[in-house]
Amino acid sequence: MVNIDFLDEQNFTDDTEKKEIDSLLNFAYEHLDETDSAEISISFVDQEEIRALNNEYRGKDRVTDVISFAMEDEDDSLIHEDAPRMLGDIIICTDRAKEQAEDYGHSYKRELMFLSLHGFLHLLKYDHMEAEEEKEMNETQDRILDAFGIPRES
Repeated sequence: MVNIDFLDEQNFTDDTEKKEIDSLLNFAYEHLDETDSAEISISFVDQEEIRALNNEYRGKDRVTDVISFAMEDEDDSLIHEDAPRMLGDIIICTDRAKEQAEDYGHSYKRELMFLSLHGFLHLLKYDHMEAEEEKEMNETQDRILDAFGIPRES
């Protein structure tokens, strides 16, 4: 099970969207055969805030849609065997999500769910820097979204 701490001081999303994201990410965690309890946080921010984060932490002075900060690394060991995995933080730019939903011709909900899952997979060490990694990550995203009932809209 994944416990999600939603940090949304600006009320960018409503409780229904948060519940749907929670359901999707817990579904994904089980779908990927992950069994340990885990914790993450998800923040919803505007373009100004995500641009500042992207610049500060990635050296890219531009707006992006989602940033993930993984807390685990290969050498992590649990502080206590019953302690949950601390996977990390996901930051989603809701302004970009709305723009991309329009650009791609699908719903804001679908884009928000996609970005949440995309960031979550990064926390689980999926990446898209190399072509083979990108293919695996894209296939995993599509498989999970389809199984959850949020397929690509045409």
